[in-house]
Amino acid sequence: MHVELAPDKRYYSIGEIAKAFDVNASLIRFWDKEFDILKPKKNAKGNRMFTPEDVKNLQLIYHLVKERGFTLEGAKTHLKENQKKTLDKFEIINKLETIKAQLNTLKNQL
Repeated sequence: MHVELAPDKRYYSIGEIAKAFDVNASLIRFWDKEFDILKPKKNAKGNRMFTPEDVKNLQLIYHLVKERGFTLEGAKTHLKENQKKTLDKFEIINKLETIKAQLNTLKNQL
């Protein structure tokens, strides 16, 4: 899953995150409560502000739960046992998907 967010921001609102992932903000709040790897800051109003690191972790959670069909418990266990390995593989897949999209764009311009 390739998420489109402004790359130069330090924090993203839950609305921006929900829109980028095409899910309800309530799902993002739920995952925040369920997964320890998510550590959004809260502003003075108490709104969650997600860092780029949180976005990477959300992409990984989304991949495991929505794309690979893991249960929440299965995803939590997988992340705890294989977090570095899973994140490395996921980042490689994301980079390859970006390259593929760029190559398709070039192909279409020929």
